[in-house]
Amino acid sequence: MSSVKKAKVHLISGFLGTGKTTALKSLMEQKDPAEKWVIVVNEFGEIGIDGAVLSDSGIPVAEVAGGCLCCVAGPQMGNTLKKMLADNQPDRILIEASGLAHAASVIDELKVPPFNELLEIGAVFTVVDPRQFVDPMYSLQGLYKDQIGVCDVLVASKVDLCTPEVMAQFHEQAAKLFPPKAKVVEVENASLDIAWLDIPVVEKSRYRLKTLPDNTMGFQSQGFTFPAESEFDGERLTRFFNDLPELTEGLVRAKGVFQVLGTWVWLNWVDGQWGANQVAWRRDSRFELIAKSFDADKIEQRLREALE
Repeated sequence: MSSVKKAKVHLISGFLGTGKTTALKSLMEQKDPAEKWVIVVNEFGEIGIDGAVLSDSGIPVAEVAGGCLCCVAGPQMGNTLKKMLADNQPDRILIEASGLAHAASVIDELKVPPFNELLEIGAVFTVVDPRQFVDPMYSLQGLYKDQIGVCDVLVASKVDLCTPEVMAQFHEQAAKLFPPKAKVVEVENASLDIAWLDIPVVEKSRYRLKTLPDNTMGFQSQGFTFPAESEFDGERLTRFFNDLPELTEGLVRAKGVFQVLGTWVWLNWVDGQWGANQVAWRRDSRFELIAKSFDADKIEQRLREALE
């Protein structure tokens, strides 16, 4: 049985007015003529404007209007994708999500049959205005956190309207995001580099974190990742986090995102306590810790024992 070549799909997300359509146009202008692309545009209103703006490129464009991709328009998105795949056999699909779309739910739609057999999820982009990114009125909103959390590439647009202080705060906060981003970029006129579409987002089982800044106290750091389809047992994860102080010497920080019962949760150990919250991340399950010393093999064994 011959394997079907999967089309690579990229989601371009971001809050209202951040420049998603302009970013998408910049990629379309750089497209290799030998590659076949299709564009799917979602708008919250009944009348699609962005699709009209993009439709003069010669690249097939389909609109999903009347709701966000993850709720009202969900079935319509599925039908639209099936038709675009059947009619065009594209190499790449670019989806511009509504500024009111929960990006993580869109990714979930793409991971279920039949799309999981037809599509490969490539780099996910979120375009942000740094002034909003550093403003708690935005950054604490669930929708905004969802769009930031799910992306691989965080794109700062409208940087010409930002003060140096805002940009410094943006980069400081972006560097602390967990899971860390594959790339954080500043752009002018929301112009993206087409090479960013192929930024590696492959999963690996263990990674070494960068040297801790000003690390004169002998702390070590280690991270572990597990494939996106891995499911963890909630009770076993709870025991693992409860046991962390005994599994390490001088534990100062431990955090992870895990898939549990089909949802994604963020577990965070700090100051002797740990808590849990739902998050938007969909790429893989991962865990990292910082301590004076620990047995990395033992930590990995305990994590694997927590798998379903």
